[in-house]
Amino acid sequence: MAAPESDGPGRLISHFRNRDSKQQLSGWTELWETDQSDLWDRGKPSPALIEFIESKAEVLYNITNKYRPKALIPGCGKGYDVVALALHGFDVYGLEISETGVATARRYAEAELGEPTEYNYHDLNTWSSSDIGNVTIIAGDFFQKGWEPQGFQGFDVIYDYTFLCALHPSMRQGWARRMHELLAPDGVLICLEFPLWKDLTLPGPPWGLKGVYWNLLAMGGNGIINQPGEEEIDKEGPFRRLLYFKPQRSYENGRGTDMVSVWSALPWQFPDDTHE
Repeated sequence: MAAPESDGPGRLISHFRNRDSKQQLSGWTELWETDQSDLWDRGKPSPALIEFIESKAEVLYNITNKYRPKALIPGCGKGYDVVALALHGFDVYGLEISETGVATARRYAEAELGEPTEYNYHDLNTWSSSDIGNVTIIAGDFFQKGWEPQGFQGFDVIYDYTFLCALHPSMRQGWARRMHELLAPDGVLICLEFPLWKDLTLPGPPWGLKGVYWNLLAMGGNGIINQPGEEEIDKEGPFRRLLYFKPQRSYENGRGTDMVSVWSALPWQFPDDTHE
């Protein structure tokens, strides 16, 4: 599941215009089945994610020094970020709602892991991975349990880029709750926040998210806001923000506004009605 670029916004908005939260997943499945993944495909892994992982930032030290830390990418699309993380030593689980999407990602992973493209690395001169992780692509519903790996005790890293912005706003608090459930006690949620340039009152997907991550994760809100001013309010919520910075590199469709936020989970009790 992802969000669009080029002529995608109009087509996607029309596709989802009359679908409520219960029809969102079937809507994305239909797009996969009708070969419309061009609406969101960017053709390469996230430059911001790769640069951050290779920088071995302090917040990642205990994770990247583990043997085969486990990572999750929900709405993994064709698997670009899944493969990139595997090439950096993670055992990576990519989750997609569509069997067609899963088959596409598996084909890409098989080909790319055998002969990696340079776009999987930020700096080939300083980075080498002597231990490539495993890739597992799963068909499943992010909001439901049962697809997690056997013996699951939480993911060390979860990466969100175009997953939250693809979801109907009424599903946002359920997204935060599920992220909280899936993250290991010492794990981190990495978010490439996009789109931050889009008016919050305009229809999606992609839905504008400026201030939404803060409202959901730092404040424990429902993520449905009309103005991003709340992001300045310091309030304890389900997550603590460890880092917030502008990446040196990101996708062009971010219009130079993309930000990276990194979060750790705190003890928190979500409302019972956050599951969709």
